[in-house]
Parts: sequence; C-alpha cells; structure tokens
Amino acid sequence: MTFRLSNRRAVLCATASLAALCVLPTAQAQNTYPNKPIRMVVPFAAGGATDVLARVLGQKMSAGLGQPIVIDNKPGAAGIIGTDAVAKSPADGYTVVLSLSNSLMTNEFLYDKLPYDSQRDLTLVYQIAMAPLVLVVHPGVPVKTGPELLKHAAANKGKLAYGSYGVGAYPHLAGAHMSLATQSDMNHVAYKGEAPMVQDLIGGQIQMAYASALVAKPHIESGKLRAVGVTGERRMSTLPNVPTLAEQGLKDEAYRVTGWLAIAVPANTPKPIVNRLAEEVRKATQQPDVQQRVAAMGFELKDSSPELFAAAYKAERPVWERLIKQSGARLE
Repeated sequence: MTFRLSNRRAVLCATASLAALCVLPTAQAQNTYPNKPIRMVVPFAAGGATDVLARVLGQKMSAGLGQPIVIDNKPGAAGIIGTDAVAKSPADGYTVVLSLSNSLMTNEFLYDKLPYDSQRDLTLVYQIAMAPLVLVVHPGVPVKTGPELLKHAAANKGKLAYGSYGVGAYPHLAGAHMSLATQSDMNHVAYKGEAPMVQDLIGGQIQMAYASALVAKPHIESGKLRAVGVTGERRMSTLPNVPTLAEQGLKDEAYRVTGWLAIAVPANTPKPIVNRLAEEVRKATQQPDVQQRVAAMGFELKDSSPELFAAAYKAERPVWERLIKQSGARLE
C-alpha cells in the first residue's frame, strides 16, 4: 500500500510539473510583454483620418509600452485586406489593427465570402472614437443645405455621383440611403482611401461625399469644397458653424448614426495583453495634445474598455445590418 501510494504521488507530482512547464512559457510571455516592436495595421491608404489617428496614438502608446509601434498601411477591399492580415496573425499582442466600423463589423453583412469572421477571429480591444462626418459638395453643385441637396439630387436623376472609401463604409451607406430616398439614382464611386476620394471631389469627378473634418476642413476653408451638414447628434467642435443634418430636418437613422474607429487583435490573444493594450490606448487618449488633435479631426473620444466596446458592438449590429440591406449592397 505504501509503495502504491508513493507511486501515485510521484505520478501526480510529475503531472503537475509537466503542466507547470506547459503554462510557464505563456505566463512568461505575458509578464514580459512587450519585448519587441508592435505592428499596428491600418487597412486604408496613408493620409486619411484613420492613418493619422494611428500615428498619433502609436507614438503615445510606444512611450507607455516601451517598444516602437510600427504603422503598416494595407489598403484595399474596404479594409478587408489589412483586417484579414491581422485576423490570421499570431495571437500574441504584436499585431493589432486600428480600423473603422466597416472592416470590424459591417463587412460581414456585405460579403458572402469574407475571409475572416469579425466575431470569431478578432478580439475587440478599445472603441477609440465616434466618427461623425461632414457632408461636402463640389462648389459647382448649387446647394448649401441638406434639404437643398435632396431636391437637387431628385431633380437631376442619374447625373450625380458620390464617393466613399469602400463599399459598405458609412459614406457609401449614407449616400445610398440618400439616393434611394430621393429616387435620384446617384452613382457610387468607391476609393481605396479618403484622401484620393477628396481629391476627386475637388477635381469634380464626383459631386458629393461624406468626409472627415481632418481631411475636408482645409478645403472647406479655401472654398474648394462646400460643407452641407454633419452626421450624428451634435455639431463638431472643429466645425461649429456647420449644423447637423438632423438639425436641418433630415431625421432618418442613416444621418444620425456614425461610424467609429477602434482597435482589435487576433482572437485568443491572452486577456492580460488585451487589457494592457486597452489601458495604453486609454492613457494615450487622456493626454491633452491627443484630445486636441482628435477634436480637430472632428471625432468624439470614447471612454472605453474591452467590455464596453463589446456591449456597444452588440447594440449597433442591428442598425448597421438594416442600413446595408436597405442599400442593396451585396458583394462576393
């Protein structure tokens, strides 16, 4: 009996030791995180608001994490290419994506064969900011308000074109809603990023677009673009004289919701690493110079966390699904 008990104890000890050895590398990795540069993928072209925000936050987060954050622009396919690259990366906290709501949520309602599943393949880290946009038109379009634009579109069926930085992005959905509401058959032109979209708008290749204040404001001030209104429930602090579309009587859900910017990591990234990243984003967004820069972009900072982001994500999904179904957009 004593011999058997001793053998049993030996087996248990050996098993416990083996388990400890298996857990040790993971625990050590979490305790020493980060010990090398972190890659922050931006799935849009350089120069747009998402790219600028990534560089602002990346600089601040680098100081807090003690490691460089390298910005990696991977534009194309409405943010799918870059987001998919992150979804398929190792879940070790060294690859993150800073993107918009389209690649992190709404693309799943658009594509039959999306290469990643947002809910299965990604872990939500932090909802950085809401992203109301300013509706701008080329100066050659003879309108100054939202209602005037609706009337002009209805009176010029098939003659207007609106831009977006990707199929299924908010500028596409809001433009499609306007086209449907006015029965104006406006043409949608999708770009790889916001910067090329605005350049074509200035050049007159398209007549209207929803753009960030960061990119549009200088052109509004120079007279190259005309601001018609802003989306969301409140005016932008950086464009205080531009009324919301809702203020102008455009009460539809499509004009009141806004997109957002957020950070996510590959699924199964250890919770301590997710929390560390979230905390560094929170600390960065509390710095006055970051707050001023974000306000200048026209964004509204969020006080977020992985849990708060998950709750907001769940609440918004039905709204975006309705807008996409209404737009009639469906891609393979």
